[in-house]
Amino acid sequence: MNQPQETIQEYMNKYVKPIFDKLISQILKIRPDDIIGWSINWLQKQQSQINKQFQSYQREEEEGKNNKQTIKSDVAIQGEFNKNERFKPNFIEKTKDQIEKIKKKILNSFLFQVLDEQNLETVICATEEKKFQTGDIVIHQGDDGNELYVVDEGELECTKKFPNQHQETKLKTYLPGECFGELALLYNTPRAATIKAIKPVVAFTLDRKTFELFVKVKAIRKREEMEQILNTIELLKSLDSYEKLQFCDILEEKKYSKGEKVINQGEQGDTIYLIVEGELEAYKDEYQDKVYSYQSGDYFGELALLQNSPRQATIIAITDCTLYYCDFKSFTKLMGPLEQILRKNVGRYGHQVQ
Repeated sequence: MNQPQETIQEYMNKYVKPIFDKLISQILKIRPDDIIGWSINWLQKQQSQINKQFQSYQREEEEGKNNKQTIKSDVAIQGEFNKNERFKPNFIEKTKDQIEKIKKKILNSFLFQVLDEQNLETVICATEEKKFQTGDIVIHQGDDGNELYVVDEGELECTKKFPNQHQETKLKTYLPGECFGELALLYNTPRAATIKAIKPVVAFTLDRKTFELFVKVKAIRKREEMEQILNTIELLKSLDSYEKLQFCDILEEKKYSKGEKVINQGEQGDTIYLIVEGELEAYKDEYQDKVYSYQSGDYFGELALLQNSPRQATIIAITDCTLYYCDFKSFTKLMGPLEQILRKNVGRYGHQVQ
């Protein structure tokens, strides 16, 4: 009498719960305005996978296997192996100079920084060069996405139409070396924004299938790790998931030991820092005047950016620290609403800054 109930519970745990856990996770990441419509679209794209899982479940029940989990794991692993073995990514002949050029461009994006040399070479060989004229719409908000783009030459404008707004809002300008179109491939979602060429553009494109097999899993894992860290940075908490993804591309990590100087009073500054872990202190005038204490989740270096002035204090690590940093030019392109927050928070230094 207990067997049917156990079978239903097992089915729920194995096949139903993972799907809806993933759906809820994606909803929280993307935060679509039309949750029902977006969910239907997402579930439809998962349909073939769901069907395969259900058929596998039926076969196991009919055969009455006792070692279901072991067999299913083996089949899944072998299936993924065979899928990669069967799939032959595009191979577009390129010169050595072209390969190096593409490699330099795509490694600007954290998506490709997670690849080993072999997979990176496969991805580079699969990229295709495409050209767009001024005014061409490369991506349209709401469409399905099948390609990722890395800008080689030119400029593009990214705009988004928000609910209850008649006009589109400009989000950013894409320049050579930057990547776009990745969200639709990472999370199987419609295009989140419209991107239009505002100058003649040359871009490298990567198809969905190659991206899914060689980049997606590692990129999602890396992105989620970085987003978890960025969520601890108070300054960035107001950003949405898409905006945080852009910061993942420009931030670099550096570690400092206890007692080490990060910046020096009076020097020209071109870098802003986010504190992932550790504590630091700011001093003026040869350590005579303590200005501020920084902790994990804080930031510093913004005064030189906002005031276009030399560094106004020396910053010292008082514990071992892990910092994310980027140059002012990159930060300014993404700063948007953060500038108002930065300027408002200048008051935290009191009379110590000019």
